[in-house]
Amino acid sequence: MTQLTDGATAPEFALPDADGRTVRLADHRSRTVVLYFYPAALTPGCTTQAVDFTDHVDSFAAAGVDVIGISPDARDRLAEFRERKELRVTLLSDPEHEAIEAYGVWGERMIYGKMITGLIRSTFIIDVDADGVGTVRRAMYNVRAKGHVDRIARELGIG
Repeated sequence: MTQLTDGATAPEFALPDADGRTVRLADHRSRTVVLYFYPAALTPGCTTQAVDFTDHVDSFAAAGVDVIGISPDARDRLAEFRERKELRVTLLSDPEHEAIEAYGVWGERMIYGKMITGLIRSTFIIDVDADGVGTVRRAMYNVRAKGHVDRIARELGIG
């Protein structure tokens, strides 16, 4: 699978959120989007990451940055995740791997000392222009959940 590089055109997507509303990258015209891919809702690392993003969501929004998480989970699982963990970030369902494959985040990864094929925890900082076309400012693959949101906030110059 081909991974994206900094400066690449960000693939468009149209995926349902936990409530069934379709969300597109182009919906975020003239904004910056932090698009993060996570393996599975309600797992320890993914919960850490989603809660950290929720803790920063107001400061990100004030800086013109929208946060979107994508996983292969079904919408009802995302709704449960959002409710149980009181998440305030947009979570999108991609069970068909449309965005997951377009962003090159499906492949081999190490988990508990074993190589498996699955979703590679990854984050993209995307600048979306006035026409709704995104450009990848920063592509980060194989990120660790703990401390990742703080690093992104610092990189974006957010409090």
